[in-house]
Amino acid sequence: MLGIDTDAALVQKHSDIFTHTAVADCTDPEVLRQLGVGDFPSVVVGIGIGTDIEASVLVASNLLEENVPNIWAKAISRQHGQILERLGVHHVVLPEHEMGERVAHLVTGRMLDFIEFDDDYALVKTITPNAITGVPLGQSAVRTKYGITVVGIKRPGHDFTHATAETVVEKGDVIIVTGKTTAVETFTELA
Repeated sequence: MLGIDTDAALVQKHSDIFTHTAVADCTDPEVLRQLGVGDFPSVVVGIGIGTDIEASVLVASNLLEENVPNIWAKAISRQHGQILERLGVHHVVLPEHEMGERVAHLVTGRMLDFIEFDDDYALVKTITPNAITGVPLGQSAVRTKYGITVVGIKRPGHDFTHATAETVVEKGDVIIVTGKTTAVETFTELA
């Protein structure tokens, strides 16, 4: 594993994490060639602290030119992320934005945990609403009525287990549900 940065102190600080480190400017395509970055199967571009969007875009572009097969890049804004996606970066991560959305979902509702996949699909851990307690999930019609699927259940004092059509959910159970984000949000607000 190779770690590269222009800041020598930062490289030194994290040198025990990496097999190899280098103090170098990755905005220079020749530097990447000399370091053999194109031979790595995956590369992470972690530039983004502050407002150095230009450096992030240049490094990502250089990595694409080196045909790195799997590029992960941190974006500091949606616009920055869109630029990276247009360049062809394989995985764009907006950590501050994604964490902000997750926290907003947790604070404003009955969700215990929230993970959104893409822009319109989510997996949520929540307390069972009364609307589906006491009957097998197959009979509660959660898929047709609420547009969600219950995939797991945890009773107090027990481990999580897979939910089936025969599973009867009781008051106080914690469930894992999945579906379109809006459907999951609506379902978790049921009393």
